[in-house]
Amino acid sequence: MTKLLRRSPSLLGRASRVLRQRGFSTQPVEAEEAGGGISLALSEDQVALQQLARRFAADEIIPVAAEYDRTMDFPRPVFNKAWELGLVNTHIPEEYGGLGLGCTEGCIIGEELAYGCTGIMTAMEANGLAEAPVILAGTHEQKRKYLGRLTEAPLQAAYCVTEPGAGSDVAGLSTTAKKQGDAWVLNGNKMWITNGGVANWYFVLAKTDSNAKAGSAFTAFIVDSDTPGITAGRKEINLGQRCSDTRGIAFEDVVVHDSNRLGEVGKGFKIAMGAFDHTRPPVAAGAVGLARRAMDEAIQYSAQRKTMGKPIAQHQGVSFMIADMAIGIEAARMLTYKAAYEIDQGRRNTIYASMAKAFAGDHANKVCADAVQIFGGNGFNTEYPVEKLMRDAKIYQIYEGTSKSNGSSSPVRSSRQAHQRLLPHEPTPKGAKLTKMTSTNVCKDLMSAFDGDMLMLSIMMRLSFGTQVDL
Repeated sequence: MTKLLRRSPSLLGRASRVLRQRGFSTQPVEAEEAGGGISLALSEDQVALQQLARRFAADEIIPVAAEYDRTMDFPRPVFNKAWELGLVNTHIPEEYGGLGLGCTEGCIIGEELAYGCTGIMTAMEANGLAEAPVILAGTHEQKRKYLGRLTEAPLQAAYCVTEPGAGSDVAGLSTTAKKQGDAWVLNGNKMWITNGGVANWYFVLAKTDSNAKAGSAFTAFIVDSDTPGITAGRKEINLGQRCSDTRGIAFEDVVVHDSNRLGEVGKGFKIAMGAFDHTRPPVAAGAVGLARRAMDEAIQYSAQRKTMGKPIAQHQGVSFMIADMAIGIEAARMLTYKAAYEIDQGRRNTIYASMAKAFAGDHANKVCADAVQIFGGNGFNTEYPVEKLMRDAKIYQIYEGTSKSNGSSSPVRSSRQAHQRLLPHEPTPKGAKLTKMTSTNVCKDLMSAFDGDMLMLSIMMRLSFGTQVDL
């Protein structure tokens, strides 16, 4: 168990008892059947975790966030303090030194950390993204070795998948791995790798069969960052989240032993995509935390700034903007919790995770833009916090699947899931042809599949193709 056991034994005692079943497990929480109905309230233990993360953000993140944005240094001192408190690597099972918390608890913690600074939060959450495939598909020895490293010391890991020519289109990756005896030789270039320059190890996806379809063409590997042949590129200077270490990673004849292969040969794509079901809800939670911070800054400023003899918050135009912020934040949080709850129950949450990430990311950008507008000229100046928030927000529409492509990897599968899960009492129409869709036949096929259900059609068009249908 992490040092949080020594620093806060009462908190961990409660959290461990209630939440130990809610990690990356396929076992449903028994309380769902015994609960007797829906509850939107956090448990006592979840509130304790929330308060711990909120205090940490207020005391350790907010005071230094602007300086890290200016220097663009990796926030190692903050990371180390968060690790000591158990706010990093929360999903690692207790067997390997972690807390074994669920996705819901990760979202609760992530929102609070993001309220302080999403760049610092991303530096922490990147560990969770790299860990997820190992938790889902690793052997006991792989988990003991690589997850154990992260709980024994404040180290970083990175999810090394995106390439210069393949972002959301993971199937377009060109990095290769060729078998040579009992090892694999990796060659290729990865790009936009969070924690790329500070990671102790990488989760890497490489093509092992150039003739196969995406579902069986890729294999996953765990690669130590000090392996000969790996070169980390320069730190990228990004629009926002500037303290997050983002780099390109080159692999030139990198030899990886077969014992570091993650899962079966040809199953890497499934492993990599399966991780997103667990990691997109925390990303959405980060967007919620960012939006909440921007709203609070706008509320505070609008209560102080006066025009025409009264605070601008009392002008209807401004008050309506703040109301819309609050409405969307609450909606985004509930959608995020829904996505997290589903995966914690051992049920597939792909469509909810994509919905939450897309909606929360879009709303965070709107909230931050409106906050800058409320600040007026001051909002355009670096002396005030909202310009940084606006810069930090944009990435939430890009990483872990762009807002316009989230869910598009399989619109038909998502369509069936949406129809069955959102409308559970109305089964998918008999005889509906759910074939692979293209841009030319999508409207026709979706209309047929949903039997004229325009609301469902609009939802799926928005998620899968970034377009809308007039109702």
